Amino acid sequence: MNGTPATGTDGTASHGAGEAAPHGPGPRGSGGGTDRRGPGPRGAGDGGARDALTAEVLRNALVVAAEEASIVVVRSAYSTFIVEGSDASAAILDAGGRLIAQSMATTLMNSMALKVALPELLADIPAATMHPGDVFALNDAYRGGVHTNDLLVYRPVFVEGVPAYFTATMIHVSDLGGLSAGGMAPLATDIFLEGLQLPPVRLATERGVEATVEAILRANSRTPDKVMGDVRALIAGTAVAAARVEALVAEYGPAGLAGRIDDYLDYTETRTRTALAALPAGRYEASYPIDDDGIDPGTPHTVRVAVVLEPGAGVVLDFDGTGPQVPAAINSSSSQSLAAAVFAVRCFLDPSIAMNDGCLRAIEVRLPPGSLLNACSPYPCGGRFVPVYAAMEAIFQALSDAMPDRAIAASGILQPFSIAAVRAPYWIHLSYDFGGVGARQGKDGPDSTGVHFGIGRNSVPQAEPVETRCPLIVESVETVPDSGGPGRHRGGLGSRTVIRFLADAHVTTRGDRLRNAPPGRSGGLPGRVGGFYRRHPDGSLERLGSKVNNALFVAGEAFVIETTGGGGIGSPYDRPLDEIEADLRTGRVTARGALTDYGVAVRADGTVMREEE
Repeated sequence: MNGTPATGTDGTASHGAGEAAPHGPGPRGSGGGTDRRGPGPRGAGDGGARDALTAEVLRNALVVAAEEASIVVVRSAYSTFIVEGSDASAAILDAGGRLIAQSMATTLMNSMALKVALPELLADIPAATMHPGDVFALNDAYRGGVHTNDLLVYRPVFVEGVPAYFTATMIHVSDLGGLSAGGMAPLATDIFLEGLQLPPVRLATERGVEATVEAILRANSRTPDKVMGDVRALIAGTAVAAARVEALVAEYGPAGLAGRIDDYLDYTETRTRTALAALPAGRYEASYPIDDDGIDPGTPHTVRVAVVLEPGAGVVLDFDGTGPQVPAAINSSSSQSLAAAVFAVRCFLDPSIAMNDGCLRAIEVRLPPGSLLNACSPYPCGGRFVPVYAAMEAIFQALSDAMPDRAIAASGILQPFSIAAVRAPYWIHLSYDFGGVGARQGKDGPDSTGVHFGIGRNSVPQAEPVETRCPLIVESVETVPDSGGPGRHRGGLGSRTVIRFLADAHVTTRGDRLRNAPPGRSGGLPGRVGGFYRRHPDGSLERLGSKVNNALFVAGEAFVIETTGGGGIGSPYDRPLDEIEADLRTGRVTARGALTDYGVAVRADGTVMREEE
């Protein structure tokens, strides 16, 4: 299966481990051009060092090609979320669907979608029907996509007259319809309420964007000009990456480049398997709860995983027992669940191991069909981050049980929200704030950064550009004292953002871990839960649900976003006094928190002492 989701004999979507991968275009040594692969068989003499050097040189050339594509998208897009938040991804794949490289900005969430969706595109539009200059697009969540606003765009790179590689870009475009502006529909009960679904289509030719496709996109968007600006940015990004791949073909020759890529992926697989073999063998189980589905707050939902490590066999991540898909926006497509599982495992491996198909061969992921992690049509997938973050957390906790010396406590996660005009002309502010990361064994958790599986290099859009485009004022952005879970190692702090409206607006939220606090480990305490609030003109606060759709705020009211802190590790009473004093100086802990959580009193000079002293 070579990393591609497939259905096994039991109907379970899985990701195969260690199967042979198809080569690139043509057999090694065939085709035109000069083959510049190094002489000698792999492993002979200094071959191991040469393999590593060759792999690293090629890796950087391909990553830079993808990186240029993502930069072009960011600099060319129209949506503030893209331009100010750097939310763009790019990847390079071959015609066999193998992920060869991704940009430094790209998250595994997006590159996995680009990988899984490519065979679906080729099933509908065969490579033999493609022409130079063609560009294709889709957003189908059930065929490798993410959710309706994430548009996947591909450009074939022709070698000796046939598509041999594909450059791909992906962003969350401004708006493609649905219950709420900006692609959030937390109360959707089916995918039709989440916006336009686009099967694989020819988006553009060498003459430009296909007029019919542009008309469909414009007709289904509240912000048609921004959407088309975003689309053209995606197309431009694929063109830049394609030019770089063509240059590599010219430099190494068709067979030379294909052979080097094969070796590069094999080298990555070897490094991944070696790293996995160093982890303690065994079966480790864990689970993580979801707050609610937004429709029925009383119904529990849980993600369960068994992590199986066997010497020489890579790793198996089996999500049997995970809750069933529901008619609410907390389901995930298979590509996103695969990505979360692979990401979580990679967090325990050498970070210098490349993210490509070679890595994926060593990791098998089993996703029960019809579950929260492998939804089928028409179940909505817009809130996919809720179950995939739970999946990731479950893996973290399972592997932390296996390796207590490398443990991490549970984290607060990102809290997405959108703010939009009540009526035309529409403006949209789409953003998210980050929670605190759980404490690591030996280290405090980072503040207000969340776990960056879904974010990559993205950042929260800066206040000033948002204020110039939308009738609102960002009054404050700050960390929340005492929100990090107390422990020998403290969890990272959550954040608080206050946005005051100058005009009526609709607010939509899609949060989680606002009821179930991220637990600590080994005597550490949970992080403090956050929440969404309405601040009335008199200053009073009204707590909102974690998943609300188009809540009306009037001018003068403010929207308050508080994110959740990470859990702590170890007893808070074991935290050294000098570290508590440092937390007091930096405002991470208050005097009251020091006394309540750590049993420490603050003297008049700012030094601290244990209560019993």
